[in-house]
Amino acid sequence: MSSAPEPDAEIIAATRRWLEKAVIGLGLCPFAADTHLRKQIRYRVSAQQSTSGLLQDLVEELRNLQAADPQQWQTSLLIHPQVLGDFSNYNEFLSDADTAIREMGLEGELQIASFHPHYRFAGSAADDIENFSNRSPYPMLHLLREASVTRAIKTYHGIDAIADKNKATLRRLGKEGWQRLWSE
Repeated sequence: MSSAPEPDAEIIAATRRWLEKAVIGLGLCPFAADTHLRKQIRYRVSAQQSTSGLLQDLVEELRNLQAADPQQWQTSLLIHPQVLGDFSNYNEFLSDADTAIREMGLEGELQIASFHPHYRFAGSAADDIENFSNRSPYPMLHLLREASVTRAIKTYHGIDAIADKNKATLRRLGKEGWQRLWSE
C-alpha cells in the first residue's frame, strides 16, 4: 500500500525551513538571504511521477522564470518529491535539464543548481558531512538567472572560498549538530 503524497504546503514549508536553517542559517549560500527576505523565490511542487513529466514541468518553469520580472521573481525551486528519489538517477537527469536549457536558447540566461536528500559530491563517501551542503528535504532543481549569479560573483569577495568555508562549517557542526538543527 502506497502512502498518499504530502500536500504541497507541507513540502514548501519543509523546503523553506531547510532554506532558513541550513542554507541561510549556516551561511552555506551568502546570496540566499537577500532573495529570501525580498520574497523573490518561487516554490513550485511538481506532481510528476516520471522523468518525462518532470522535464515538461522544468521547461514550463524555465519559460515562466524567463518571462517574469526579476524584481518580483528572482529564482525558482522546482521541488519534485514523486520522481528521482534515487540520487544516481537524479544526477543523470541533470544532463537532460541542461539540454533543455540549451534547446530553449537559454544558455547564458538561466542555469540550474542541484539539491537532493542523498546528494553526494564526486569522490566523497555517502556519509561525508560535506555532502550536506547540497542535501535538501526533497529532490529539487534550483533555477537561477545567470545575471544574478554574475552580479553576485562580481560583488562578493571570496567567492572561490565558499566551498571550503561550507566544508569547514559542516565539519564543525558534525552529524550530531546537523540532527540537532532539525530537532530545534
